[in-house]
Amino acid sequence: MIQLIATDIDGTLLDGNRFISAKTAEIFNQLELPKILISARMPQAMYYLQEALNIQGLPIVCYNGALVLHQEEVLHSDSISFDIIKDLATIGLDHDIHVSLYRGKEWFVIQRDQWTLREINNTRVEPTVQDLEETLEYFKKTQDAGGAHKIMFMGDADRMELAFAKAEKYHSSMVHLYRSKDTYTEISPKNISKKSALELLIQRNYPSIAMSGVAAFGDNYNDTEMLAGAGYGVAVANGRDEVKQAANHITAHHKEDGVALWLEEFVLNKKATL
Repeated sequence: MIQLIATDIDGTLLDGNRFISAKTAEIFNQLELPKILISARMPQAMYYLQEALNIQGLPIVCYNGALVLHQEEVLHSDSISFDIIKDLATIGLDHDIHVSLYRGKEWFVIQRDQWTLREINNTRVEPTVQDLEETLEYFKKTQDAGGAHKIMFMGDADRMELAFAKAEKYHSSMVHLYRSKDTYTEISPKNISKKSALELLIQRNYPSIAMSGVAAFGDNYNDTEMLAGAGYGVAVANGRDEVKQAANHITAHHKEDGVALWLEEFVLNKKATL
């Protein structure tokens, strides 16, 4: 029996306009279950989607699991240390790669380049634009508040390959590097994942629910572990092959309301079986 829904956002829940479709909002409103958004996004890039789904009061898992929030309460936080932030930012710049640094509700960039503008369009969040030295000094002075919840590289695929290889060579023991696209690398603390954050959240807020009662949805590499660990792991049709292999259900393309269609059939119409 499905007791909780956990879903990725980009490439999974959102429609072709990068928003919540009327169909998805309708189905979510009919489901009297906890509905948890789990994403690589920062909190502000998730709150407006919660509003569209009418689930504002529920927890969210941000930054691939590095930050778990219930409204304004921090349930879990894990971050990348200052020395590694500094080194990774240097690697990115040395390869002419855009570097974004994130902590909590803060997003720092060096300039409003094409990559910054693309992320603003995708997430509806405005960054702080300042020199890297100023941002690093800020992180250094505020280490008591933690390091970076996420570092993102964006840029030319060939240069990204080189930057990724160097970052992985020197820091793979301390961070997890994940190429969501040829031109994107997302860097997170080593010991977290969407699955581990979801398990922590369930244990704390929903102790009567087991992972076997979770329906989890995803499309990309960072969703694989979560889908494999859920009782109902559901990959969208546009998902990576590895994600589909980890899932035990496949639904329609994210642009065709795949999540909503699966929930309608297997939860509202009660066809779900392990």
